[in-house]
Amino acid sequence: MKLPLWGSALSATLLVQVVSSFAAAAIPLLGPLLTQRWNLPPESIGYVSATVSIGICWCLACGGPMLDHHGPIRTLQLGLASIGLGLLLLSQPIAVLGFCGALLIGLGLAPNNPAGSTMLMRTAPARHRNLIFSIRQAGVPLGGAIAGISVAPAVLLLGFGKAIWLIGAIVFLSLLAVQSFRQRLDTEKGPANRAWARTFLSPSALRRSAAVIRSHPSLPLLTAIGIAFSITQASVQAFTATYLVTNGKDLAEAGTFVAVLLAASTVSRIVLGWLADKLGRNLLLLCLLALAASAALVLLVWSAGAPAWTVYVCVSFVGATSLGWNGIYMAELARLAPPAAIGEVTSAANLFGFLGSVCGPLAFAVIASATGGFNWPYLIVAGQLAACAILVLRLRNWR
Repeated sequence: MKLPLWGSALSATLLVQVVSSFAAAAIPLLGPLLTQRWNLPPESIGYVSATVSIGICWCLACGGPMLDHHGPIRTLQLGLASIGLGLLLLSQPIAVLGFCGALLIGLGLAPNNPAGSTMLMRTAPARHRNLIFSIRQAGVPLGGAIAGISVAPAVLLLGFGKAIWLIGAIVFLSLLAVQSFRQRLDTEKGPANRAWARTFLSPSALRRSAAVIRSHPSLPLLTAIGIAFSITQASVQAFTATYLVTNGKDLAEAGTFVAVLLAASTVSRIVLGWLADKLGRNLLLLCLLALAASAALVLLVWSAGAPAWTVYVCVSFVGATSLGWNGIYMAELARLAPPAAIGEVTSAANLFGFLGSVCGPLAFAVIASATGGFNWPYLIVAGQLAACAILVLRLRNWR
């Protein structure tokens, strides 16, 4: 039976989201092995995550003409190709090649949100928009959860190098799978621009990204809460596995904890999307969620050395709150954006969010090195998120 247009858009974007998130989540899960192969300290995995985020920011700032020229499905396929190539470089025992691979993975992850939002905003029924966006965003933690339960066993069974090659093969297969959606979903493109690749070296793209955030009075506040959440999410995803290993858990057990964290996020995103459709107050809901996420991180620090069942409860709380925000955030960005500029607004807001994703793991790693542990960095991340939520609650007119 032929899917409705929004069903095709959701299927294609969800597949790409799950597979690309699965590939990206493998990096922090393999953090102890990667840094060991490269003769770097464990906290250096934060620099790898920051390099991924730099690639994302670069593409978000300069990749708009690529989306206009190729259409959303072809753009997603180009992103998957970049991720696959990045994984091949990451498998090499040379740190420089590994960091180049991390940059390519970031460049490949970036198109997911602007391309996906463009398709879903055009096709999704308005009364279920938050839920549909949230289902698509649930692919992020779902892919991470799959990585959490499968990456460590794959390394044990196949070895480090072959395990990464297997992940790369899955990425390339998904690139082929979404080709079947291209005829239906790439019909509406922006202006053709055969020189789109040159914009990746254009500094003017950064100025455009800053200017577009001012197109609606609520976008700056929404972007601010997105930055705070991005700092939190990037830090949690980059360091939680390593943090738990340093507290006495083995790699496979830490991977299971991360899988639980991401599975909780998967469920949370869908539930929060449904709730947002009922309430119609996305920004307020995001602020309340930020306060809950801040409390969850404090509990994680308290429970890191506790019995396993306590850690499972705390990581579930962390996943449901600090990683559950993306769907309603993306839907609100698309709702506030002018219809012809959904991809541009989404890219601009996500650019600033991923700048937070760069700075967050970098600052986390520096503070961890200075304090000799991970507790203070987690508490500082929790504090900045709570402070941003309180500031937005005070500045926003909630009439």
